[in-house]
Amino acid sequence: MLVFRPRRAGLIPALALTLALSGCASQTTGARSDAPSPPANDMFFDALLCRPLGLVSTVVGTSLFVISLPFSALGGNSEQAAERLVMEPYRFTFQRPLGDPRCPGFSGRQRIDW
Repeated sequence: MLVFRPRRAGLIPALALTLALSGCASQTTGARSDAPSPPANDMFFDALLCRPLGLVSTVVGTSLFVISLPFSALGGNSEQAAERLVMEPYRFTFQRPLGDPRCPGFSGRQRIDW
């Protein structure tokens, strides 16, 4: 008899939802079919490490922006602070294609021509 533990029971629907939404995202963003696809290991590395770190960076950056908002408003650079602390991590996490080599550690960034 197969018994699911509470942690595993929530993992299966989460993985299924992630896989379903990843296919929808590539269709709705207007991805071109003739564009070269990034290697699978780059996509795996991006999904497992870079996206969660980007999400954490977005949350922390937003918190820092809210804390520093009175000071940046007095200094007249609140738009620059919002761009650097909130929008850049947001774009990195949510608007960049999966496997895009703008993340440290990708094979495309580490290639050395001898």
